[in-house]
Amino acid sequence: MSEAADKDSKTEEPTEKKIRDTIEQGKLPHSREAAMLLSFVAVLTFTVFFANQTIAKGTYFLREFLDRPEAWRLGTAEDAMQLYRVVFVEVGDLVGVFVLLLMVAGIAASILQNMPQFVAERIRPQASRISIMAGWNRMFGAAGWVEFGKSLAKLVFVFAVLSFAAGSVRDKIMAGVLTNPAEFGLVIREVLIRILVSITLVVTAITVFDLFWSRFHWRQDIRMTKQEVKDEHKQAEGDPIVKSRLRSLARDRARRRMITAVPKATLVIANPTHFSIALKYDRNVDAAPIVVAKGQDLLALRIREIAAEHGIPVFEDVALARSMYKQVSVDSVIPAQFYQAVAELVRVVYARQNKVPQRREMQ
Repeated sequence: MSEAADKDSKTEEPTEKKIRDTIEQGKLPHSREAAMLLSFVAVLTFTVFFANQTIAKGTYFLREFLDRPEAWRLGTAEDAMQLYRVVFVEVGDLVGVFVLLLMVAGIAASILQNMPQFVAERIRPQASRISIMAGWNRMFGAAGWVEFGKSLAKLVFVFAVLSFAAGSVRDKIMAGVLTNPAEFGLVIREVLIRILVSITLVVTAITVFDLFWSRFHWRQDIRMTKQEVKDEHKQAEGDPIVKSRLRSLARDRARRRMITAVPKATLVIANPTHFSIALKYDRNVDAAPIVVAKGQDLLALRIREIAAEHGIPVFEDVALARSMYKQVSVDSVIPAQFYQAVAELVRVVYARQNKVPQRREMQ
């Protein structure tokens, strides 16, 4: 019941990340019928293009082998091994092409569906592989019934094809029995080709259905619940709580750094209680005043307190402080529109220190 409920709750299409993770785990759609189809194609190819030559060579070898038994000595173990090697080479030469075609068909059936890849997860021991309940679900679940249906369909179709083919060529086979062996071999080859073509067409139809079904079933299996989609999105975007905490830590570090820089300021521009901007200006180094700290409310008051402790002049200008707070950035020079107003304050600072500087153009 829980598994059925879990499947019912998987209403969302899989995300790209889910599909990618599934593929990396080696869980790919795979049609078993594709290997069978290509095997029949391999057999048909061998029968059409190589069977005549193979049968002729095999017939010649058997005739030589059976008609001249005196040519094969079996007096010693070495003679027996020599005979074994000859027979082995001849048989290998006869069936080599057939075996090679079957191997190519098997490899092609795998490559054409999915590119081969090594997945350690597939060989890792898992309890689900020996679970009776999991095995029962595989056998009697939707996938199991589909596999049973495909097997039954293959059996029925192949039986029907064989019955039809046998009925249509029965007279030809009977006529071929009365001919010489060489011509009868051609008749058998023709009948075999006809049967193989019919079976291959049937298996092709089954394979096409199985390819679509395997991909549809795979897509259904990896569907996601709404909660899984939310969790994946949260992981991709980052946990809001963690992100909020990181932002808070970043603000704390920025405040500490600004508080540490305030004693180096040349002057502070403040709204009486809401805003404070600390500026540093050295006419021999800086082209324009640099913002070393800025703050609002409690932080603004703290900047003013530190400025008072270190004898840094504080200028109260509501409009200038409010406007600068919105437009300046810490560790950056002030914008050009504030040059004139700040220059007047800098001259006041130097005058108070009895160090009236030559006017410097701030650009």
